[in-house]
Amino acid sequence: MQVYIEEVGQSVPIGLFVNGEWITETSGKFEVINPATEEVIAIVPSCTSEHARQALDACDGAVKEWMALTPRERSEVLRTIFDTMQKEKDTIAKLITLEEGKTLKESTGEVDYASEFFRWYGEESLRLGGEMRPSPSGKHTIVVTHQPVGTALLITPWNFPAAMITRKIAPAIAAGCGVIVKPPKETPLTSMYLAELMHRSGVPDGLVNVLTTDDAGALTETLVADSRLRKISFTGSTGVGRLLLGSAAERILNTSMELGGNAPLIVCDDADIDTAIEGAFIAKMRNAGESCIAANRLYIHDSVYDEFCRRLVERFADLKVGNGLEADVDVGPIISQKELEKLQTIIAEAVEDGAIVETGGTTLYQKGFFFAPTVLSNVKPDARILDQEVFGPIAPLVRFRDVESVIQQANDTPYGLAAYVFSRDVGKAMRIAQRLNAGIVGVNRGFVSDPAAPFGGMKESGIGREGAQDGIKEFLETQYIATSW
Repeated sequence: MQVYIEEVGQSVPIGLFVNGEWITETSGKFEVINPATEEVIAIVPSCTSEHARQALDACDGAVKEWMALTPRERSEVLRTIFDTMQKEKDTIAKLITLEEGKTLKESTGEVDYASEFFRWYGEESLRLGGEMRPSPSGKHTIVVTHQPVGTALLITPWNFPAAMITRKIAPAIAAGCGVIVKPPKETPLTSMYLAELMHRSGVPDGLVNVLTTDDAGALTETLVADSRLRKISFTGSTGVGRLLLGSAAERILNTSMELGGNAPLIVCDDADIDTAIEGAFIAKMRNAGESCIAANRLYIHDSVYDEFCRRLVERFADLKVGNGLEADVDVGPIISQKELEKLQTIIAEAVEDGAIVETGGTTLYQKGFFFAPTVLSNVKPDARILDQEVFGPIAPLVRFRDVESVIQQANDTPYGLAAYVFSRDVGKAMRIAQRLNAGIVGVNRGFVSDPAAPFGGMKESGIGREGAQDGIKEFLETQYIATSW
């Protein structure tokens, strides 16, 4: 079913997408809310267990059709998806902003990033090789091949409605897997649009299925219990990831987990302050701080602390907060009232622990979920704010004097997704980076995501990697064949 959305300027598909068809009539439905206006954008169907089984059936049939194509033909389909996403960039960006809240500039950048996964994995699918070599004994030949892992359940978060989905779908279908996408209930419309776009670009019926639901637990329980599901790829909180790993353990399912973060950002005494301010701003304020790799703990050397604090406060205070669809807005809304209230609690606790609010620290406007960009100074190393993932535009600044102590503080967390280091001495920065327990480290830069680079964390921040060659390997099984001629 197509529904016209005025802010997007055209009709977009709304429904469950199973075996190439749209399903709109279901027993349950839920609302999708615009976080900037609190208005209902669309009413979306909630799937049942029967829809889950239909999607599994669809994957079985579609994979056979997909794998009957030559590698070049499959690669060209992925390239077509990339080209189509680029042509329809403005529409997709408006849809992202409408349901997630980020600015149009950020949404447009997300579409560029998201589409690139199809171009990258379209090319990577042609380079899936094996290995053949004689055994050390000389008695047989070792042959190694790679087979698709099987039907995959892809569970994505709300903060990057396009990129989180394409980062999983592109390598999965490039590897030869059928997929069932469970998008977040907060931002399901982008995934529906992309499913229809992929269908138009030549993806066979049933290879990519989208099931929306307001009861994620019931859906995953149904799918995990079915022997046809062989893979779960999840991006979200560590708590939910832990539950999914427990469910997957029952059937020994292949899993990839990109979980929570609590990224430290270290500004050394010899850092270029212009570079550090720009990098910290990007690392903290991308998507209003609602990012798993956002800088949550800013450790600033005592010798540059006052200047850094002053300049970051000036930068934050100049930002215009508002509806992301407006061209002059710098920061959009928080995703929901619930998340807004969490930020209020975090600020109250931080002040109680001795922090000083240099700018921001409050909600804004009567309508919409807006929070002022905030800088906190005088944050103690044991403050509660440093022990949690702050999903919002709050930058707590901590003084440090000794590099050894700051490395210890940076690593003193169960998370290990991202970290950032700023120093004019690149050798020094690299030595610090290599000692940080983080899967991703930015050195003198705040933007680190790249489809050609491996993305993932250490410790409780996840298992496996997305992007680069690593991403497609997550959807492949290695097979060894002992051969005698």
